[in-house]
Amino acid sequence: MRYFALATDYDGTIAHNGRVDDDTIAALKKLRESGRKLLLVTGREIEDLATTFSHFELFDRIVAENGAIIYDPSTKETRDLAAPPPPEFVAELKARGVGPISVGHVIVATWEPHQETVLGVIRDHGLELQVIFNKGAVMILPSGVNKATGLAAALTELGLSAHNVVGAGDAENDHAFLAACECAVAVSNALPPVQERADIVTAKDHGAGVSELIGRIIDNDLADVRLTRHRTRIGDREGGGDEGVDASDGSVMVCGTSGSGKSTLTTGLLERLAASGHQFVVIDPEGDYSTLDFAVALGSPERAPLADEVLDLLRDPARNAAVNLLGIALDHRPAYFAELLSRLLELRTRTGRPHWIVVDEAHHLIPTNWEPTGHTLPDFVPGALFITVHPGSLSPPVLRFVNTLLAVGGEPAKTVREFCTASGDPVPDVIEVDKLPSGDAVLWRRGANETVVVHSERPKTERKRHLRKYSEGNLGADRSFYFRGPAGKLNLKAHNLVTFLQLANGVDDDTWEFHRGNNEYSQWLRSKVKDPALADEVATIETGDTSAKDSRAEIRAAIERKYTLPTDAPSGKVD
Repeated sequence: MRYFALATDYDGTIAHNGRVDDDTIAALKKLRESGRKLLLVTGREIEDLATTFSHFELFDRIVAENGAIIYDPSTKETRDLAAPPPPEFVAELKARGVGPISVGHVIVATWEPHQETVLGVIRDHGLELQVIFNKGAVMILPSGVNKATGLAAALTELGLSAHNVVGAGDAENDHAFLAACECAVAVSNALPPVQERADIVTAKDHGAGVSELIGRIIDNDLADVRLTRHRTRIGDREGGGDEGVDASDGSVMVCGTSGSGKSTLTTGLLERLAASGHQFVVIDPEGDYSTLDFAVALGSPERAPLADEVLDLLRDPARNAAVNLLGIALDHRPAYFAELLSRLLELRTRTGRPHWIVVDEAHHLIPTNWEPTGHTLPDFVPGALFITVHPGSLSPPVLRFVNTLLAVGGEPAKTVREFCTASGDPVPDVIEVDKLPSGDAVLWRRGANETVVVHSERPKTERKRHLRKYSEGNLGADRSFYFRGPAGKLNLKAHNLVTFLQLANGVDDDTWEFHRGNNEYSQWLRSKVKDPALADEVATIETGDTSAKDSRAEIRAAIERKYTLPTDAPSGKVD
């Protein structure tokens, strides 16, 4: 389910001439029975509304006074979201002949043509107030207060995101809250500017139009409505236009070797998701996303993240999570991931969130032999982002969710063909490129006969690499360096950079020179530590005309310049 709530205006939307008919009441009840929430978003004062509408119990929250207060029908409690205007303001309006005047908890309201007098009083008294118009009504509120801000506060109380809400309205003061909703609906009697900006215009007017909308929500969750307003931008398409992704379309895969730009592209997407209010969780096997400013890091190399704390964090729609798995043994990570994924999907079933589940180094967590159960993996998982080196290294059931493939780095055509071979899709006409510049990607959408090159929008803030895992953490058996020597008699395992320097300091010159001569130090730094810049520097040292002693010291110095090692790391002295 995509839409978990309907937020509707009152006058001119569900109500006609101030009244809601029985058919509309019945439709609202059906929506609640479908498991969805109902919110009323009105410019009226709550006490005034109660004189004409007796079905407050249908709504989970009522946002009244044009966003200034929230009323909870279940507890009959009212929460003011702003301060009331000073008494002298109202007194001055009356003194200047403004009337009739209605004063609520926060709002002050009158009618045209008194708007010029109202603006004059605001100016003369130096007040930070705004005027909002609504079909002849003149509403005065604190600056920044509108139906959108009131709806946001109500959704936070309910644990919902505006990206899972359908909004319905008809007049000028509905613009802000309709724009905030994922799907904006105008009833057929709405003002022309409201209809022009809406995603849907109903065939019927007033309550009959809302009933029509409710029928479509219950029937198919508006699956037939194609929305682009909230699409997350990837970048510019070569040749013109742009490309983006939407969580409802399916899942995305980013493929490429180390240093190919996967992290840059992904970080840019996450940055834009956070800015637009789409909630995400990153499952991060290597701790690379722990320093994101717009996500809360959970777990560390010393402590495994608890699934409960991940779920607790995500109950707030405004918070994102980066789940660091360095504290979990390599062979235990797929099982941890399966359990966490199951719980994330259950949360999504109840709330629609998180909108995106991001799986970095996906081949470690869902390898080809990973066999999910129906409990852990349903038939369709939209809004997942898988990041990996080779698409063929992932469990085949996962590939069927992928709707968009982004191939980066070297031989992107080979990556597209590998995906299609693994997934059973027909191979499209693929753009042949030896190597894409960093930030570029070859994009293919499932079912398309061709690919396009996209210049991705780079992140505004650079993601810092989590260096501690390389210096102090345990990279695992498959990513450790092994000093074996020319005869293969040794088997000294360096599972991080500190251990590497310790062993390098103690092995004999023949062993050191054997690995140096085969360029194995730079190869390890490039492919396992994933630091191409350091690997290039070390490669130059490996081929230089220096002694074993000097090359050890130079490689140590290169590593120490790039990585902050713990204070108890071995000294740079080579005996």
